[in-house]
Amino acid sequence: MDNLIEIAKKKAGIAAVDEFVKDGMVLGIGSGSTVVYAVNRLIERTKQEGLKVVCIPTSFQSTQLIVNGGLTLGDLSQFPKIDVDIDGADEVDENLNLIKGGGGCLLQEKIVAFNSEKLVIVADYRKNSKILGEKWKKGIPIEVIPLAYVPLMNQMEKLGGSPFLRLAEKKAGPLITDNGNFILDVDFGEISDPKKLNQKIKMLSGVVETGLFIGMANKVYFGQQDGTLDQKIKKTI
Repeated sequence: MDNLIEIAKKKAGIAAVDEFVKDGMVLGIGSGSTVVYAVNRLIERTKQEGLKVVCIPTSFQSTQLIVNGGLTLGDLSQFPKIDVDIDGADEVDENLNLIKGGGGCLLQEKIVAFNSEKLVIVADYRKNSKILGEKWKKGIPIEVIPLAYVPLMNQMEKLGGSPFLRLAEKKAGPLITDNGNFILDVDFGEISDPKKLNQKIKMLSGVVETGLFIGMANKVYFGQQDGTLDQKIKKTI
């Protein structure tokens, strides 16, 4: 099963790079295991075709992938307009709304996605849902100011969620994001109106960003168990 999942991820990552990446582009490079395959394909194409691209990372992980792969590293202060952002997702609904942030990089991921002409998602078949919360059971990641995390947990309960402070895996205490904040994982069950929920959460003082990406994705590639590829398109691209 694990091998089939990796094959599915590789299929999605390669397809996104082959369809969307062209010479001279500024690219957003997302986070997660599926993005690794996209970056590997990007490295192959730069060597084979002599592509000149600039890569804007969304996390420490993607920075290392870019640097170790010999790709050109940039940032938003140099390149505020990104042509294509290739990223992963924890779950995708039938309207291409996303849950992201399982890896803790949701703020940087959303900033890069917001400043991109196109957001292309690469994922395996397990991430494909009709409604958010159908398959992803770990809750919506919400980055918060540390000072406010306890009051915000109370506010999340009032909104109908079950909040948990995300803890670090190899040290005592909470996980600290690249921005020095905490992450609350809030289980709202199946989410019938993610746009409305996102707006309510964003209005709470102390919330930095949510892992709900509403109406941002242009295309999603889902690698399948049998090695085929499923595609979903929301906008004309």
